[in-house]
Amino acid sequence: MTMTTLTYSHEKGSLRRAFISAHINAIGLLVVIALLYLVFSFYAPGFISLSNQMNILRDAATIGIAAWAMTLVIIAGEIDVSVGPTVAFVSVCLAYLMQAQVPLAASIVLVLFLGAVCGTLAGFLRGWFNVPSFVATLGLWSALRGLGLFMTDALPVPIDENSIMDWLGGQVVGIPVSALIMLILFVIFLFVSRKTAFGRSVYAVGGNAAAAQLCGINVKRVRVLIFTLSGLLAAVTGILLAARLGSGNAGAASGLEFDVIAAVVVGGTALSGGRGSLLGTLLGVLVITLIGNGLVLLGINSFFQEVVRGVIIVVAVLANILLTERNNRVRSKK
Repeated sequence: MTMTTLTYSHEKGSLRRAFISAHINAIGLLVVIALLYLVFSFYAPGFISLSNQMNILRDAATIGIAAWAMTLVIIAGEIDVSVGPTVAFVSVCLAYLMQAQVPLAASIVLVLFLGAVCGTLAGFLRGWFNVPSFVATLGLWSALRGLGLFMTDALPVPIDENSIMDWLGGQVVGIPVSALIMLILFVIFLFVSRKTAFGRSVYAVGGNAAAAQLCGINVKRVRVLIFTLSGLLAAVTGILLAARLGSGNAGAASGLEFDVIAAVVVGGTALSGGRGSLLGTLLGVLVITLIGNGLVLLGINSFFQEVVRGVIIVVAVLANILLTERNNRVRSKK
């Protein structure tokens, strides 16, 4: 074997190792998804059926749409725990607007604006008054949950039959409309995160906010915008959830924020900020959705399902930290 061949083989092996190291989280998630399909196909009755796969897509959309914005929030080094109540509150407001005979198009625009305003409020508290994002969004969580329950007396608010709402809650060529909307928004947010100045600014703020400020990035504006987007996508989820349920429900989407955060963290986004990807979040959404669906079909107690979710979050964060430390050691050796 010649020296040129040896050099080529060595470089090829190095490139392969570098690729695996850079994409180890995504590769691991793909393996987990394959194992989940294998296990649940054997042990969970009806898991592999077409109707259940459509249910998985609908559930994935409920988590995924909000998760796209949450990815940017966490990459920026922040957190938003108000997603669930925002989704529920928007669904209630949409139901009341439709009951008041407000045209559907106007109702949708109004609740989208409402969701964006709620997110902007949290972002304003974080960006301009330096209130920790957890505290700001926790306050919003409590206010919106309480207001929604007060407005409805904790009862569903029915939505009159409407062809567009039926379509939003239905299917197109056998695929749930909500899943198609999720994928369209995924492409948009993937482009924003990778190809725009705003996306690069989000990573810079999450990596080192002080350095980003010195480089001319308006850190306050970035922080406000990411929470505005989070509120806006929570409103989109609220509209789709209302279409699916046929009502606005202040008790709906309970705990959704934890599923969304879990999906983002499982997808490899660092809670410390500065690192993460929409593709990883997409895989994380699938993992969280598959586990939830499979546990239900297996007849696992609903309370124990919360235990499983908690373990997943802890394990994901631990794996995230270990991978970060490993990559840092590899870079330092180079």
